[in-house]
Amino acid sequence: MFARMKWVILITIVTMVAMTLPGCATKASEMVLVEREIEVESMPLSPYVEGVIDGSDAGWEEPPVTERMIIWTGDISLVVKDAEESLEKAQAIAKDLGGYVVNSSSWFEEKQLRARLTIRVPAEEFDTAMAGLKDLAIRVENTNVSTQDVTEEYTDLDSRLRNLEATETELLELLTEVRERTGKAEDILAVHREVSSIRGQIEQAKGRMQYLEQMTAMATIDIGLTPDALARPIVVAGWQPSGTAADALRSLVRTFQFVVDAAIWLIVYALPALLLIAGPFVVLRLIWRRRRKRREAG
Repeated sequence: MFARMKWVILITIVTMVAMTLPGCATKASEMVLVEREIEVESMPLSPYVEGVIDGSDAGWEEPPVTERMIIWTGDISLVVKDAEESLEKAQAIAKDLGGYVVNSSSWFEEKQLRARLTIRVPAEEFDTAMAGLKDLAIRVENTNVSTQDVTEEYTDLDSRLRNLEATETELLELLTEVRERTGKAEDILAVHREVSSIRGQIEQAKGRMQYLEQMTAMATIDIGLTPDALARPIVVAGWQPSGTAADALRSLVRTFQFVVDAAIWLIVYALPALLLIAGPFVVLRLIWRRRRKRREAG
């Protein structure tokens, strides 16, 4: 795109010269055009710009990665004897390891102080910091460690930044050339817009790279501090209400099962069996009663 813009500017220059010198228009145009072509072809371009112009990736190489860039993040919940004292010790651990406290908060819950803080320490001191924090605890309730590898993203940003800076250099040279040769406001503004766009992309890439450098250099640890008085169970040791409720529910189910089973046996077995056994006796008794009545009547 930039090479095409140069050609447009050069053609404009040739046209202006031809208009000012009518008598030698053809000859002058040819001489100026040949001269400008030589200048344009001899102007050195960055490898990346040459690759963009001819459609190849010439000159674009990823820089070798000497070490991985890892973002370390930790989250730890501690049960401590005294939250206020442990809060101060956690802050001291961060400072002693060359880190700092990002934020800290504390509040009362059932008249007991609880606290939470976030610290950042050098990445190489992450394990040391975690071990020191665990030493503050009566019991470690939860620990979570996560990592994020941003090596590839950083490498891509570095390559993009070098290419953008090379492009910016070419544009600045083109801007100087346009100002000196034509001085046309529209041409100057067109190149200046491209320079501003590239500069914005450069600043954006630098900002992201700086952020990744800071995040990989310093590990982040979130710490929760709970006093032992709040962490203790309210019920006495050995008593489990949930277990008692489960036993009672099982007993209720067994009782219901017994009642239903008894009703089934009564309806399906007991009543039919009773009818079979008592049926003949009932018939005999009815016959006997009928004969007795006949005798009394006679």
